This record gives sequence, structure tokens and C-alpha cells, in this order.
Amino acid sequence: MSLSLPQPLGLSLLHLQTNQPLRDLIASRIRAQGPVTFAQFMEWALYEPGLGYYERDYPIGPDYLTAPQLAPDFAHLLAEQICQFWQVLGSPSPFAVIEMGAGSGCLAEDWLAYVRSAYPALWQALEYGILERSASLRRLQQERLAGFGEKVRWLTWEEIPEEAVTGCFFSNELVDAFPVHRVQVQGGSLREIYVDWAEGRFQEVLGDPSTPALEAYFARLGIAITTYPSGYQTEVNLKALEWLQLLARKLRRGYVLTIDYGYPAQRYYSPQRSQGTLLAYRRHGTSADPYGWVGCQDLTAHVDFTTLEQVGESLGLKRLGFTQQSCFLVNLGLAERLAALSQEGAEEVGQVLRRRFALQALLDPLGLGSFGVLLQAKGLSEAESAQLLRGFAEPS
Repeated sequence: MSLSLPQPLGLSLLHLQTNQPLRDLIASRIRAQGPVTFAQFMEWALYEPGLGYYERDYPIGPDYLTAPQLAPDFAHLLAEQICQFWQVLGSPSPFAVIEMGAGSGCLAEDWLAYVRSAYPALWQALEYGILERSASLRRLQQERLAGFGEKVRWLTWEEIPEEAVTGCFFSNELVDAFPVHRVQVQGGSLREIYVDWAEGRFQEVLGDPSTPALEAYFARLGIAITTYPSGYQTEVNLKALEWLQLLARKLRRGYVLTIDYGYPAQRYYSPQRSQGTLLAYRRHGTSADPYGWVGCQDLTAHVDFTTLEQVGESLGLKRLGFTQQSCFLVNLGLAERLAALSQEGAEEVGQVLRRRFALQALLDPLGLGSFGVLLQAKGLSEAESAQLLRGFAEPS
């Protein structure tokens, strides 16, 4: 593999390190085996057992807020949509709802409590599963959800038989945390960005693509990436393709609901987006430097929804709808919930204002409201596929 220094990436190389054991571990691995793909670096930074960002022994949350943390209404409205999924499928029992990447368990807690209260028939049929790779987060979730007893199970992909699930797989801000490959166009060729360790710091070098899947990714989209100007950088999420293959194999009949921030491919890979979408999150701030607080900051990249749709179709996951989170939640009743706040008693003004702020944040067109909501399905009849789903109705 030939290596060279990339063009300037706009990253500070004077890194403040706080997770010294993880930094030293990654550095030792790179010294032993040579430069690694950014996807491998990101895997270690986020998921290294006992040391990675998602493997820490304290709850996530101080670095950013997600929709479930703002208000229980997000989980309630999501439950309304999934209840309709159950009804469209003929109210099967059992009905599996599998959350992928449950974080602190906040969303699951609110979702389960709402369904138990509002939809007792669905509650009786329900089997709630959680797929969570982080041991630390699993412990946190198990403590938080202990009151729901055997209604909740923690699963691994290996424990789910092929075509065994009738129900719904769903995720909220999962795909953006999959490790991504980073690439750069250089002189009409596609090069990959590798992470090296030299002079006591992480440094980036360019090399040949680590897999032909990177060039195939752009070919499938019909994007002539090598015609872009030298220095153009972006990300490729190959893990998302593996994830789709797992979903397609495990789902027999039902839905896949993906909520995340991202763009259609033509917008994601626009020549004007010349530095990609990779960001680090720490203490409610963002940075373009993925090396500054290794293991103590989240690393994310936006989702290419076009590829999820295209690859999903090739695997038997039919696209049923795509919308923005703001439209999705309004269609499911968020506007009515906002209007009802004006009827609250005067003695609850402080609580009403806090909740109003939270609900409006879910609609923010520059924030959570702009998230994409993709619905795919497998094994549905034509009549079932044609059912108008509330969250994906056309706006009036």
C-alpha cells in the first residue's frame, strides 16, 4: 500500500488527551501494524471494551441531547406509529419491536410505559427486544427498565433466527455512529485516509483504498467522485450495508424504521460539501477534530439515505416512505399536544414552558426537526403496503 501525506484537513494536531489508556492502546496497535483506516480508528475510539466512548461506566448525555431526552412525547408519538404498524399487519401475537442502539434506555422506558397504558391489546402481544453492543449501556438499560420484567429482552444478532421477526426494527441516531471510511480525491484518483502515529500524535496519511467496496459505493450511486477537485473529502459508511443485510435476513414480515440526521446522496456528495460531514461532539459543542479527546467525545457522520434505500431494495426491503422528523411528529399529533398546553393550569406555568420548549425543539428545522425518517418493509401484501401510514401522510 502506497502512503502519502494528504492535503491539509483543517484539523489541529496539538491534541489535548484525557483518555490516556485508550490513546496509548491505539498508538501501540498502529506502531505494531502500521497505519489503519479511519473506520478502524473510529471503531476503537467509540467501542473499545472498557475504554471507548460508548463503553464508559457512566451514562451518556452530557455531550449532546437526543429527541427522547427532551420530552417523553417523542416516544409516545413513535408508539402511535408502531401501533398502526401492528394493526396493518393484522394485530399478530407475538409482535416484536426491536430497538437497535437504545442508549440510556430513556426512549424504551417512555415507549413501554405509554403502550402499557394506552394500548393494552398491543401490550399483551408485545415482545420488546433491545440490540445493544455496549456492555456499559446494557447495564444502564437493564437497571432503568427492570420494572418491565420479562416484557423486555436483550438480544444479539446471533440469537435471532433467520426470518424469525414479525414486527418492527427501529433505531434513533444509530447509523450515524457506525464507523466510517474517509476518502479523498487526489489527481483524478480515489484515495483513502489512514490514521498513523508519529512524533507523539495521530497523523493522517493517504493510501490506496482498503477495499474495492469504496469505489463500488460511488459507482452504485452514479456519482463520478474521481472527477471532483483534488482535496475533496467525504465518508463512506460500509457498516450500514452490513447492518441492512442483517435486518433483511432476520425480518420475516414487518417494518424497518430509521430516524437519523443525513441527506440524499446527491446532497451528501455534492462537490460543494468538500470536507464531508464527520463531527466530534463534546459538552454540547462540535469539532472537526476526531483526535482531540479520543474516547471522551462522540464521533458521527451523516447518513446517506439514498444508499439505505437502494441497497435495502436489493435485499427485499421495500421503501414505503421518507420524510423529515418534524412532518413525521406533526402527522402523529405533536401539534395537538402543543395546542393542549395552553389549557394547562396557571400554577403549572414553569412546567408548561419547559415542555413547550422541548416540543418546539423536536420541530426545529435547523436541528432535530430536520432529521430524516425512512420506512422500509418486507413481506407485506400489496394491500398492506398501500395502507396510508399516519407519520408519512402528505402535509395538508
